[in-house]
Amino acid sequence: MSAVKLLKKDELKMHTGIKNGKLHTINIYVTLLLLVLTFPYNLEASGPGSKTDGKWVIVIDPGHGGIDDGARGSFSKEKNINLAIALKTGEYIEQNCPNVTVIYTRKDDATVDLIERPRIANRNNADLFISIHTNSTDVSKNVTGAETYIMGLASNNENLAVAMKENEVIYLEEDYKTKYHGFDPKSPESYIIFTLTQNVYQKQSLDLAWKIQTQFTERVNRKDRGVKQAGFWVLYNTSMPSVLVETAFISNPSEEKYLNSKTGQDYLASAIFRACRDYMNEIDRRSVISAVKDQEPQRVVVDKVTETATGSELVFMVQVNTTSTRIGTDPLNFKGLTDITEINAEDRYKYATGSFKEYS
Repeated sequence: MSAVKLLKKDELKMHTGIKNGKLHTINIYVTLLLLVLTFPYNLEASGPGSKTDGKWVIVIDPGHGGIDDGARGSFSKEKNINLAIALKTGEYIEQNCPNVTVIYTRKDDATVDLIERPRIANRNNADLFISIHTNSTDVSKNVTGAETYIMGLASNNENLAVAMKENEVIYLEEDYKTKYHGFDPKSPESYIIFTLTQNVYQKQSLDLAWKIQTQFTERVNRKDRGVKQAGFWVLYNTSMPSVLVETAFISNPSEEKYLNSKTGQDYLASAIFRACRDYMNEIDRRSVISAVKDQEPQRVVVDKVTETATGSELVFMVQVNTTSTRIGTDPLNFKGLTDITEINAEDRYKYATGSFKEYS
């Protein structure tokens, strides 16, 4: 089952609530794309750098904190659970992945503005951003399970409600209307802005999210609520693959006990760690592509940049396409580009252009 719903080019749809017993949808047409020009969408970093040095930076964000308790259970607060799981996750990563630097948005009961959390990741040129949360619902105390979100359009009222709940923390900040440019977490119309910005790291975020859910369900025996997408401000301005994890329901008495137990926190943290480890290992395995002939240079492919090592010389190329079927290097297939290089790796064909001595 795909977690990403494809939208038509000329029309976007957004669910805004139940009306007359039916899901009410508003249509947003291309003319609204002009809003992108006026809304201040600024990334503070150009995104993760080349993985050729084997070094990774992971930013772990324990949701809420300080004056913001988050959701409350019968005897505990979300902010404390999030912090405990986050610190344990970072500890597992540091113990088992020497090539990783772990950075936290908070390491104690501090108040960190919602807008500042992704900025911390951007300033540190992070490769992954993981925001850890605890779920809650007023519907029933019997609701259980774990779910992981990526940035995107909420496909139903339930997903939108989760995003609204997490975004409401901005009400605790001073001058939030100016800081968040009039964004109202309780207004469905405010979430239109999230439909107008395509996250270039959506595929990688989706991959990491599925790995986390797989660990939760297969190794920790949590109910699988799936990978979903919704408009979370904390994921909006990140310039790297990013996910928001809802580990379990604090509103469920049994899960609240599990969330506050050492065993529960250890298991949930180890699941997130293993997912990160598997994600990084997969990227690292794809980084070095063996040449078909000894005379050919070795190529290292990272995201959309190809680094070619010929002797002691490094040459950088820009990857413009990847496909499971060979399409050749005909300029007609690449809008007239004549310097296309074809790279065959793991049953995939990657196509790159350009030849530069420096990454920048």
